[in-house]
Amino acid sequence: MVNIGYTLLCEQAGPKELVDYAVRAEAAGFDHLVTSDHYYPWLESQGHSPYAWSVLGAVAHATSRAALMSFVTCPIRRYHPAVVAQKAATIGVLSDGRFTLGLGAGENLNEHVVGGWPHVQQRHEMFEEALQIIRPLLNGETLTFSGNHFDVPDAYVWDRPDTPVPMAVAASGRQSVTLAAEYADGLIATEPVPHLVEMYEQAAGTGRPRYGQVAVCYGPDEAECRRIAHDQFRWFGMGWKVNTDLPDTDSFEAATQGVREEDVAAGIACGPDVEKHVAAVKKFVDAGFTHVALIQVGGDRQPMFLDWAREELLPRLREL
Repeated sequence: MVNIGYTLLCEQAGPKELVDYAVRAEAAGFDHLVTSDHYYPWLESQGHSPYAWSVLGAVAHATSRAALMSFVTCPIRRYHPAVVAQKAATIGVLSDGRFTLGLGAGENLNEHVVGGWPHVQQRHEMFEEALQIIRPLLNGETLTFSGNHFDVPDAYVWDRPDTPVPMAVAASGRQSVTLAAEYADGLIATEPVPHLVEMYEQAAGTGRPRYGQVAVCYGPDEAECRRIAHDQFRWFGMGWKVNTDLPDTDSFEAATQGVREEDVAAGIACGPDVEKHVAAVKKFVDAGFTHVALIQVGGDRQPMFLDWAREELLPRLREL
């Protein structure tokens, strides 16, 4: 049975609202809760971007059952990897071992706030070094590290959960899949690509979790849902090679001017038909993903979505 998650999308809600949605999602029956980790929203119309780690701490305290995950944190610019290990361990303690650290190589949109955005080859080198730093610190080792990009003269994380915080790595191709297999405990992807799962299992073996994420826009009026999805999520189909390099919301506004409402609706299930939304999740299940987190597009539509998910969507997804 697939593990069904709910996304606390920091780009479309404030911190207090996100904690409230987390509590509601756990009560509705979602298995895990993931949170984005951004400094900026993708588009100005989304309108929010609180500090994800403060939200995670509050959610860890306010919930008791659902697993938690960062989806995903970039440990190469805005955060030093040694600090990422410390805060991941802290959330692990606060959540009584329910937290998984999701990591990725990041986007210019969020990381340029502390300086220039490195070339992709340099980013990949930095990301691997970050994994080499975070993994032993989460395992309780005292670390001294000297690399091409990061130095850790002496670090030890004092407060850690009884079981080390697991790590999952976002992947889109062979190089990142290889990193996920070597350093992490799970794979993350935002597209239902069977080949990614196949490559990961060839490199890491079977039995590790594979995390996916799918955006939907539920509501009683399909036309209104299509409008909202276009207004707030039209960036989604541009692909990561574009999304990783655009620097700000104005750039995303300009880059998506030609995206039509029907283009967005072709990739995001919209409206009240539960079978449409089940089909969107099933693509990930069929591709071999063990965990799928839903994003409900539209910041003010979360309570309505969570009530509907409890009554209609989650019972259907349990049948997959």
